[in-house]
Amino acid sequence: MRKLENSELDRKSVEDFKQSEKTPIILVLDDIRSLHNIGSVFRTADAFLIEKIYLCGITATPPNKEIHKTALGATETVTWEHCESVIEVIERLKKDNVTTLAIEQVESAVFLDDFKVEKEKKYALVFGNEVYGVSQDAVAICDGCIEIPQLGTKHSLNISVSAGIVVWDLFVKVKQLDN
Repeated sequence: MRKLENSELDRKSVEDFKQSEKTPIILVLDDIRSLHNIGSVFRTADAFLIEKIYLCGITATPPNKEIHKTALGATETVTWEHCESVIEVIERLKKDNVTTLAIEQVESAVFLDDFKVEKEKKYALVFGNEVYGVSQDAVAICDGCIEIPQLGTKHSLNISVSAGIVVWDLFVKVKQLDN
């Protein structure tokens, strides 16, 4: 095996990215404190052609040097919008027929490996604060909740890790429906 050079990776230009058909997933980040987590989520969103990111509450917005450190330019490709209220974003998405799903440990949550995507549906994934998670008010108005199964002694994951896991899983499931 030979490691590939960057020039061999067939990367999209910013313009090609913007013109590409997007994966029908929207990310909603609510009150994320860590600028590195925000940048990392942008980079994941770029990797999987995510449609949009909503940055809510205290979540910082680009341009920002600390976000850029981990986003590595993804803030220039992924569409984003800042909104003060996560509740208003969730309500707006629901009015647009987007299925809203909190990524949280709650009663009656569906484990990620059991979650089935439906063809022609668009999903919004709501990720919460590093300490408090998704607020109860946001959980209450979402269409459902997905929980990442965890088997060890810790039952929490970094928000950027959670986003990567859930986005990858839904991306794979959406692509399988397309085939």
